Amino acid sequence: MTTLVTNDGGAAAAAAPSNLTVPSELEEQIAAEIEVLKGMDLPELRLRWRKLFRSSAPAHLPKYLLFRIIAYKIQAKVFGDLDRETLRYLDRIAKDYVRRREAGETRSRKKPPPIPSVPSGRSLKTGTTLIREHEGVLQRVIVVKDGFLWGEVTYQSLSEVARAITGTNWNGPRFFGMREKKGRGETDPARRCGHDRG
Repeated sequence: MTTLVTNDGGAAAAAAPSNLTVPSELEEQIAAEIEVLKGMDLPELRLRWRKLFRSSAPAHLPKYLLFRIIAYKIQAKVFGDLDRETLRYLDRIAKDYVRRREAGETRSRKKPPPIPSVPSGRSLKTGTTLIREHEGVLQRVIVVKDGFLWGEVTYQSLSEVARAITGTNWNGPRFFGMREKKGRGETDPARRCGHDRG
């Protein structure tokens, strides 16, 4: 298992990609380093930033963001960082957010912000974690070699996982936000996920 920093600054376990073997001693060392970071004050975090990034920390970043960025960078050096395609996708989400904000678009605080669908040519790699909130509970599904792991069970398709989560028939890629909604009842065949067989 890989230690990852969560939004609340705590540590959470997540599966490392299957092609990555990290000794448990190294995982423990990284977890210990993150624990040390938690106890640092702002000047200490700025110093750690300088050593890690070889530049000064942006003056406007508060302590909690410095901690999260440093913790992420430490883990990314060992476990691997995001690929270019994922970075472009995240950049697209950020630019869309800025565009909506500048246009004065508002949304209810209870409604999550819209997230663009995953590009159609993209396939899910082993180790990818899909997260979806359903009825107030965060559901995590990990892409594994033989399908999709949810809970303790491996399913052959995302649709099977969505059915297990909801108790009703769902299109798996749509349930996990991997397809755009074109209109009522319409689907876009170009948006099909190569891993979904049902």
